[in-house]
Amino acid sequence: MWYQGSPRMSNPTGTLYIVATPIGNLGDLSPRAGDILSRVELIAVEDTRHSARLLDTAKIRTPLTAFHDHNATTRTREIVKRLEAGDNVALICDAGTPLISDPGYRLVRAAQAAGIAVRTVPGPSAVVAALAVAGLPSDRFAFEGFLPARAAARRKRLAELVHDPRTLVFYEAPHRLGATLADCATAFGGEREAVLARELTKLHETVRRAPLDALVRLVENGEEPARGECVILVSGAAVQPRNDEEESETLLRALLAEGVGVKTAAAVARRLTDRPRRELYQRALELERQINTEQNL
Repeated sequence: MWYQGSPRMSNPTGTLYIVATPIGNLGDLSPRAGDILSRVELIAVEDTRHSARLLDTAKIRTPLTAFHDHNATTRTREIVKRLEAGDNVALICDAGTPLISDPGYRLVRAAQAAGIAVRTVPGPSAVVAALAVAGLPSDRFAFEGFLPARAAARRKRLAELVHDPRTLVFYEAPHRLGATLADCATAFGGEREAVLARELTKLHETVRRAPLDALVRLVENGEEPARGECVILVSGAAVQPRNDEEESETLLRALLAEGVGVKTAAAVARRLTDRPRRELYQRALELERQINTEQNL
């Protein structure tokens, strides 16, 4: 079957396809993704041995080329030349959507700079899959990828995120899972709600939502094995309620002390707080009298 957006040999230059592949369950490879992977001239992959298993299962015989951090510069030039010559190329990663925590964006930029069309074939993503089953707010979230491997750098980054009100999403390697959860508990507080999602879409998929301290204990005692692909989600910091009265009081006093008129000071405070204009004007008059009295003492 030919899907809209499938490669066509008549193109003067090729097309670069960014193709999402399953994060676990091989049945999640979409018909369009399978069609395009079978029709392009080349597939760029992170690990040829890993991707070969998926492609063999789908009976896709397209040649592969390795594309990863260590050869990205050289391989980008080679792939762009192939595209300029008219070949269609697909970029996939080991699992999920390419360009999420991998170097693929350099290839995309180089292809676009050369005037080559870049098309997306959307599909599985561990970030979105984890958010969908986490039971945490997902209207706003921050994807942080993999935290630094070194403890000091990891703790520094977590400290910078303590007051972020968005749901935080991290990838983590199994051998660092316990240490990272412990550092999260220290940084955010053990009572902060979080989720550990492992092996999403696979046979042993687990999704645990609990306070960080509880997740740390589950991993420490082996009840939640530190194995497989892991996604950690941490609920955002509670937004502190704004004290408009206190804010407006401070603002009015500062403006009046600088010689700003009562009417202007009240108008500025009204724009920055939710207090009524008349109330702010009356308070500005009172503060102006207080300031004049204090200056005359």
